[in-house]
Amino acid sequence: MFFHVFKNRIKCLFRDKQALFFTILFPIILGTLFNLAFQNLNDIDAFSKIKIGMVKNQGYQSDLTFQQVLTSVSGEEKDALFQVTYTSEQNAKQLLKEEKIQGYIFIQDGIQLVIKEDGLYQNIIQSFLNDYKQMQYTIASILKENPSVLESVMKDLGNRKNYLKDVPPGNAAPNWVLNYFYCLIAMTCLYGSFWGLREITSIQANFSPQAARLNMAPVHKLKVFGASMTAAVAIQFFEVLALLAYLIFILKIDFGNQLGYILLTCITSTVTGVTMGAMVSSLIKKGGENFKSGILVSISMLMSFLSGLMIADLKYVIQDKVPILSYLNPANLITDSFYSLYFYSTHDRFFTNILILWGFNILFSLATYFVIKGQKYASL
Repeated sequence: MFFHVFKNRIKCLFRDKQALFFTILFPIILGTLFNLAFQNLNDIDAFSKIKIGMVKNQGYQSDLTFQQVLTSVSGEEKDALFQVTYTSEQNAKQLLKEEKIQGYIFIQDGIQLVIKEDGLYQNIIQSFLNDYKQMQYTIASILKENPSVLESVMKDLGNRKNYLKDVPPGNAAPNWVLNYFYCLIAMTCLYGSFWGLREITSIQANFSPQAARLNMAPVHKLKVFGASMTAAVAIQFFEVLALLAYLIFILKIDFGNQLGYILLTCITSTVTGVTMGAMVSSLIKKGGENFKSGILVSISMLMSFLSGLMIADLKYVIQDKVPILSYLNPANLITDSFYSLYFYSTHDRFFTNILILWGFNILFSLATYFVIKGQKYASL
């Protein structure tokens, strides 16, 4: 009997074109638009060489030390700090006016920097010059006080060591664009609530003649409901896998290489969406299916919004200001589970998210069970 009900519910659910559109076609379309809009955003914050001008006047020609220092931090190397244009003062002013350089340096009564406006790049140039002037002053002081130690001091300065080591917290470089796609999957999983709504409606005799006939059948209602919910989870899980495959193989979105944990996140999140829809539908006693669908759309979109679907930074603001809200939002837990697998080298955060999601699944299922169990009808 279970398999018979399961098979027929699968057929019925596949006939719901509206639900199919929102649970699979709409996320694919939205994912494609995300990819077109965000594919180059990670390059925006990439540091590029600072374009500066260097006036080749008499002061520059006579300062061999500064020439060597400037050459050491500029050039074609990838990690070079500056891209230097050697020119006359008049041409440097014109380049600055046209914003082709961030500022220009000239040596006259000391090293001078001319900029058009303050900014990050201008501050970096000024910091470089201040560092050079400080070094120059230090060497001059040593020559004046104790010239015999200058050679050893210069050797130490040339062999300065960095005792700080950059240790990344995870397996991959941070990529905030990925959060949009992880939120998209979370939204899709929560849209599985539409299937949960359908299954509740199909056994509530006051909503349809088919449900009335089902309540008169000599089969335990909860057994039928269990088969129906399994069918809903199966369809939604298939749709989530289809979306995941599209994102990975067509749009080339990075989900890491932990396939088993990714599938665990998908099935857990799918159950969350379906059971949430069933619970909300069972708790709302009045209103038709369209009214309940509107409620579920509002809840799903609010949760997705708070997890960063529209504004990526909102997710981190909530984690910083109201951390408890992050754990009460299934969409955020789903998103964070995917990002944990991509970024972190341990699974502590991932399993925390999964356990909380299963806690929600159990809570939603028990609430639905007790509501359905207590429903009685005066007549059918």
